[in-house]
Amino acid sequence: MTRYFFKRLAGAIPTLFIIITAAFFLIRAAPGGPFDQEQALPPEILANLQSAYGLDLPVWAQYGRYLRALAHGDFGPSFKYKDFTVTELIEQGFPVTLQIGTAALMLALAFGIPLGMFAALHHNSAADYAAMSLAVVGIAIPSFVVLPFLGLFFGIYLHWLPVAGWEPGSIRHLVLPVIALCLPPLSIIARMTRASMLEILRTHFIRTAFAKGLALHVVLLRHALRPALLPVAGYLAPAVASIMTGSLVVESIAGLPGIGRYLVQGALNRDYTLVMGMVIIYSTLLIAMGLVVDLIYAWLDPRIRFGR
Repeated sequence: MTRYFFKRLAGAIPTLFIIITAAFFLIRAAPGGPFDQEQALPPEILANLQSAYGLDLPVWAQYGRYLRALAHGDFGPSFKYKDFTVTELIEQGFPVTLQIGTAALMLALAFGIPLGMFAALHHNSAADYAAMSLAVVGIAIPSFVVLPFLGLFFGIYLHWLPVAGWEPGSIRHLVLPVIALCLPPLSIIARMTRASMLEILRTHFIRTAFAKGLALHVVLLRHALRPALLPVAGYLAPAVASIMTGSLVVESIAGLPGIGRYLVQGALNRDYTLVMGMVIIYSTLLIAMGLVVDLIYAWLDPRIRFGR
């Protein structure tokens, strides 16, 4: 297990390098630049700005310069947020995004797994059909549609929760964005848990456990739950990706100071260094989550052995 962990960790480095390289050249291939405005700048000022940020160099020279700075942990200055470096913007926004994303994932697991188990135990009943119908609705409606609806109902009509804005340490400002983000993965986890649990309950070792007179909760928690969660564990990495991509829009709609909003604004403003910094953070999280999923697999099913 330890050898496999370090092997995967070593493989993550070239993967991240490829992502950085592709993102660096793709963003520069897009039309426009960081200093393009509705009213064009005088050529002298534009030349001074490009020289100050190294944009007058060939693209391969810019790439090498960026990698050297990145090797020292420097993401560079932001082209649009003049008083901040990209590192400072990440330090400001990442805790907010991490808090929202973690809460959404935990909520999706806490409600999705029991809902799927409930539907499996009441297979082909009205409760099963109702639960899975709600799950389909949760998958079909995107977060950027759910959040305005929740804000309209709970914020405008009922005045229970704030529609937008952010106050550090305030849970009330997190409720609606977290619910909007967690609904799609919650629905998928519920459907996957239901399908997996139905398959496990039909296996011989579960029938043997019931035949020995074990209580239902003992069979479910001690024998059926761990193998039934294997597909859910495999979905964790896509779930994190879904939550992170959803946070790009949700943070902009809710006015949250997370890194998702910085990525959207950076892409619109052609802020090269800001977009690169956000891509690196998101890619690192996804690669790390993929490694965690593999380790969870081995914990859920001890029969799994990683090849040398």
